Amino acid sequence: MIEQETFNNRYRLDRKLGEGGMATVYCGTDTVLRRRVAIKVLRPQYAADEEFVRRFYQEAESAARLSHPNIVNTYDVGREGDTYYIVMELVDGPSLAEIIAADGKLPEPVAIDYAAQICNGLAYAHRSGLLHRDIKPANILVTKDDVVKLSDFGIARAVSQQTMALTKPGLVMGSVYYISPEQAQGHDLHESSDLYSVGVVLYQMLTGELPFTGESPVTVALKHIGDPVPTLDTQALGVSPALAAIVNKLLQKQPQNRFRSASEVASALREARERPSVAAYAIANDAPTQAFRTAPPPRRSPMPDRHFTSISEEEERRSRISGGIIATLIVLAIVATGLGYVLFGRPLSLPQLGANVAVADYTGMTDTQAQAAVVNAGLVARFIKTSSDTVPADHVIRQNPAAGTEVAKNSLVELVVSNGLPLVGLRDVRGYNADDARRTLAGDGFSVKTVSRYDNAAKDSVIDQRPKPGAKVRKGSTITLVLSKGPQQISAPNFVGMNVSDALALAKRSNLVVDASQRAAYPGVANDVVASQDVNPGDAIDRTTTIHLIVSTGAPPDASAVSAPNVLNMKYGDAVSQLNGAGLTAAVKFVTQTEQNGLIVAQDPPAGSKIPAGSTVTITLSVSGEVPDTEGMSLAEAQSTLLQYGYRVDRLTYTTSEGADGKVVRTSPSAGTTLDPGSSVTIIINGVQH
Repeated sequence: MIEQETFNNRYRLDRKLGEGGMATVYCGTDTVLRRRVAIKVLRPQYAADEEFVRRFYQEAESAARLSHPNIVNTYDVGREGDTYYIVMELVDGPSLAEIIAADGKLPEPVAIDYAAQICNGLAYAHRSGLLHRDIKPANILVTKDDVVKLSDFGIARAVSQQTMALTKPGLVMGSVYYISPEQAQGHDLHESSDLYSVGVVLYQMLTGELPFTGESPVTVALKHIGDPVPTLDTQALGVSPALAAIVNKLLQKQPQNRFRSASEVASALREARERPSVAAYAIANDAPTQAFRTAPPPRRSPMPDRHFTSISEEEERRSRISGGIIATLIVLAIVATGLGYVLFGRPLSLPQLGANVAVADYTGMTDTQAQAAVVNAGLVARFIKTSSDTVPADHVIRQNPAAGTEVAKNSLVELVVSNGLPLVGLRDVRGYNADDARRTLAGDGFSVKTVSRYDNAAKDSVIDQRPKPGAKVRKGSTITLVLSKGPQQISAPNFVGMNVSDALALAKRSNLVVDASQRAAYPGVANDVVASQDVNPGDAIDRTTTIHLIVSTGAPPDASAVSAPNVLNMKYGDAVSQLNGAGLTAAVKFVTQTEQNGLIVAQDPPAGSKIPAGSTVTITLSVSGEVPDTEGMSLAEAQSTLLQYGYRVDRLTYTTSEGADGKVVRTSPSAGTTLDPGSSVTIIINGVQH
C-alpha cells in the first residue's frame, strides 16, 4: 500500500498512522465532504478468505449504524480491487495504551471518568445488539478534551472469529491479556464478557500493571481461567474501597457473578465517585472455571445421526458402551489431547514404554540442520522465530526440552530460532542537521549514508529519510538521509527594456519570482516597459529571491491635469471604476473591523489632490476577515460579494449533485471561515463546465 492512493475516487490516503496485526491505518481525506478521516486497510491474508470478508462487511455495516459520543464513528466500508477498507472518524488524541505507557497508573478520578465513558459507549452498543469482544487500551482513544472513544467496533466480531479459526483452540492471541475466562475457553460470549475486559483495563489504569501476565499467551489465558481473582490493596495504592469492590466484581470468573450490564457499571462508578469509602459490593473470589477447558467444544461428528454438545456428554456415552475402565482411558486421552492443543498447538503424544530417546543439543545449528536432526531422532520439531543481538539469523538460540532430557518418541521439541537483529522503530530525524542525525541514528544501532539535493531548507539539514520515520527496521541496517544543498542559485536575468508581459513570461520560464506591481512615470521609457530592477543582472541569486521591477507608465503628464476623486464610503468595485475613469490606478489595502465592511474608509492621496494622470491612489477597504455566505447566489453576485469582502476568486468548480441549477453551492474555504483579506477563494457552482 502506498500513500497518496485514492479509494472509490473519494478517500485519499495522506500518511500512515500505524500498523497492527490485522490492518494498516492511514490519515486520509474524504474529498467529497472535505473532512479528515482515518482509513483502516485490511491486510491481504484477511481479504483472501471469503467467509471472513462476508462477516467483515456484515459487522462493519452494523458498526456504521452506531452513533454515540463514546464510540468512534464508522463512516463507510468498501473495496478497491483486492483491498478492503474501513473509513472512520479521525480522533485527535492518544490511545489509552499510550497514556498508561507514559504516565503509569492514573489518578482515581481520571480512571473513574474514563471507565464510565467506556461503559456508556458499551451500553449503547449492547443495546444495539453488538458486542465489542476486544476491549483493550489500544482500542480506546482519548481526545484532547478527555472524551473517551471506543474504536474497532463491528469489525471486532469478524476479526475474533477469523482469528479463532486460524489459531485453534480459540484464543484471540493479540488481546489475551484482556480476554474473559469464557472467551479463553471458546465458549459463547455475552455482555458480561466485555465487562470483564473493562475490569482488566480499569485494574491497569489504577495500578499501572496487568492483573495476569506470563511467558506466553497460553500461560496468561490459563491464569484468566484458573487463578484467583486479583484484589486491589486500597492502602498501598490509594484506591478507594468502593472502586476496589467494583474492580473485583468485574473480574469475577463466573459471568453471572459480574455486573448485569454496562449501564449498571457506569452507575456504580458514579456512586463510587460520590461515596468512595462505601464499598457497595463485597470483595469475593468465585470458584475458578473448569480446568483444562481452554479449547472450544469438539467439532461436530461428520456422521449426522447424533450431535454431542460437550465433552462430558461424549464421555457419558462411551461410559455406557465400554464400561468404567475403558471410559477412564478415553477421558484421559481426550484431556491429554485438549491440553496438548492448548500448550503446543497439537495433540500430546501419549508415552510409549521402552521408546524414550534423549534430546540432543541443537543450539547453534541452522534451522535446516536442526530439523533434520530432530526428525532423525524420531521427534517432532516446532520452530519459534525471535530476534537476537548475538545469534546469527536462522540459527537455533535455545530449545525445550533441554539437551539430555529423556522424552518419548514423537514428542515435540520447541526450537527458538534467530531471525537476526531486532526490529527497531526508526525515529524521525527530518529537520536535524546532518551531524546530529548521524549521531542519533548511530546511537540507535544504524549505519548512515547521505545523498544531497537542492532544496529551500537550510544547507546540510535533513529533508527526507529512507525508510520513512516510524518504519520497523532491523538493527545494523543502513539509513539513507537526504540532505539539503540549499536553494539552487542562478544568474539574475536583465529585465530592463523588456515589455512587462515578456518579462513575466521569462520569469515563469526561469522559475523565478518577480514583482511587477510597482509603476511610475519615466521620461523616455514607453508605457508598460520595465524601467529598472532591484537586482543587478548577472548577480547569483536563489530561485526563491523576489526580483522587484518598476514598470514605466510613460512620460509624466502635467501635474495639474488630474484631481483625485472622492471614493470614500463607496463599494470597492465602484471606487476602482471611479479612479480608472479619472485616469488613475487603484491600489487596495485592507483593514479588519466591525463597521463599514465592504466600503472604502480611506484614500491616499486624499480627494481633491492634484496628481499626475496615471498615478496610483491607495484605497483602504474595510472587511470583516471572514468568508461571506454566497450560497444560492448567481456567479456574478458571488464574485461581487467576495470582492466586497476583500477576496479574489481563483477558480470555479462545478457539480451536479447539489444546489440549484446555475447557483453557487458553497465556497472553499467555507462561509464563516476566518481568512486573511487578499486571499483567494474557490467557488463551487451547480452546473457543467463549458
